[in-house]
Amino acid sequence: MTQSTLTQERYFKLSGGGNDFIALAEPAADPQPHDVRALCRRGVSLGADGLFVLRQEQEGVRMHYWNADGLPAELCLNGTRCAALLSDHLEWSDGRVVIFTDAGPIMASSAGTDTITLDVPPPSSRLEEITVELEAESWRGWRVDIGVPHFVIPWRKSLAQAPVATLGAALCHADEFQPRGTNVMFVRYPSPNVLEIRSFERGVEAETQACGTGILAATAVGLSVRMLTLPAEAITLGGFPFLVTGKTEDGRLFSWSLTGDARLLATGEIERAATVEPETPVWSA
Repeated sequence: MTQSTLTQERYFKLSGGGNDFIALAEPAADPQPHDVRALCRRGVSLGADGLFVLRQEQEGVRMHYWNADGLPAELCLNGTRCAALLSDHLEWSDGRVVIFTDAGPIMASSAGTDTITLDVPPPSSRLEEITVELEAESWRGWRVDIGVPHFVIPWRKSLAQAPVATLGAALCHADEFQPRGTNVMFVRYPSPNVLEIRSFERGVEAETQACGTGILAATAVGLSVRMLTLPAEAITLGGFPFLVTGKTEDGRLFSWSLTGDARLLATGEIERAATVEPETPVWSA
């Protein structure tokens, strides 16, 4: 069994809009994939959707993020808001800070108690409308890259009945999105300034309470098909509202910001037992 180097490291548990994270501030070494998988496993360890490491830099803070499966991801906006909150908590910043992510720098600022605003660059690539075939059914949606890939599906019926766990998992790993896989967003636009969204996230391999990059992907689609205008409120499974603001012209996006919940839940010290990754059982035939 692989030994972890994180025993006795201080950790922080944070939540951003219902996504929960483990954070390490200036650890002696970055976690290995087995460390991330072990710490994020619910029931036998701290449990989280992902883990990030935060380090001070001269002009801001550097953030590296891993999903619960132990694989790195270039960007997690709910995690980035939590990183900004933690930076303030550690007195590395004072209400405004640049977070250097693997997808590029993002300006974060406090927007009130437990609320952080992120200024995010517009998508670098065009939206691509595609149809995915699964077991004789066709699913039309838009491929959107917001630092990480998304497949946005407009959902005509109530999201209460959307098969996020099953269809989301199948679409996440469909041939069209290999080898990386994709986040899958089920979205409705009930009015011009509101979107409702449920999210299946790759790396977590489950529905999550919210997905910040997914909200922006769904916003980009809504603007493109002229079913949404800014400012727009996003309603998520976690019950935390998000606000997207920005500047557009003829459906073209010039700048946008995402405001939402971020909170520090607990701090502690990692014990050895939390770093042990249980063996996957092999069931008898």
